[in-house]
Amino acid sequence: MEKISKTELAGKDLEQLLQELKTTLAENDVAYPIAERICDGIRQKAGSVQVTRLGDRRQPLMAIIREVLLDVLKDSGEASFFDKIEAKKQAHEPAIVVFVGINGTGKTTTIAKIAHLLRQRGYTVVIACADTYRTGSIEQLEEHARRVGVKTIKHTYGADAAAVAFDSINHARANGINTVLIDTAGRMQTKRNLLEEMKKIVRVASPDFVMLVVDSLTGNDAVEQGRSFSESVRIDGITLTKLDADARGGSAISLAAEIGKPVIFAGTGQAYEDLISFDPKAIVDRIVG
Repeated sequence: MEKISKTELAGKDLEQLLQELKTTLAENDVAYPIAERICDGIRQKAGSVQVTRLGDRRQPLMAIIREVLLDVLKDSGEASFFDKIEAKKQAHEPAIVVFVGINGTGKTTTIAKIAHLLRQRGYTVVIACADTYRTGSIEQLEEHARRVGVKTIKHTYGADAAAVAFDSINHARANGINTVLIDTAGRMQTKRNLLEEMKKIVRVASPDFVMLVVDSLTGNDAVEQGRSFSESVRIDGITLTKLDADARGGSAISLAAEIGKPVIFAGTGQAYEDLISFDPKAIVDRIVG
């Protein structure tokens, strides 16, 4: 009776369901090549699943879909970030965090939000204005720092950005400051000189954490940004900004699948308090219900 009443989830039925899923993922800002890769993973897992011949086959498949998507986003959330900050504090050394990302993603605001969050949790912070390329970047970061109550270290425009990072780290060590947040010039993969500068900053600063900041509204372009930066420097985690806007959250899945790193924070507004620990379950719920 068991053999007669059940069958494997395979063949045309499975392919039709996977095609529907691929469309759903693409509609939710998951890059199409990543959606195909996810469907391949689901196809492999579904081969061993038994379903009733006349029952709803979507339910067992949905459980597999959730499992695969949550696995892509594993280790996401703020825990890994704050574990490193606390470990350095216990070692009486400043935790060094370098922020990378292109202009317009909300990188500067994200630095201020994280500085605010660190201060709320009892850590001391200094910000390095190491974007010496974009006009107005230093003043913008100084104003954010003033509002959240932290000090900045700066040089002049056109100065060696790695030297700003170096001076900021020395200042933190001399004054017992827990955390150094280092801004960098927003750069595209076509600006080779800025990519080399970013590599130099990372080499000089030897950061404990390199944070990639990506705009969740950029969709498929987020994957290209993630690939470009991860090929140039080590990426430890991702902050996804503007998740309060019309973004579906698929960019998080695309980035995590592409570069294999967790999403740490999500920006949900313009206020300094509008930064939350990224919740994989909430994003999966948003996409597949």
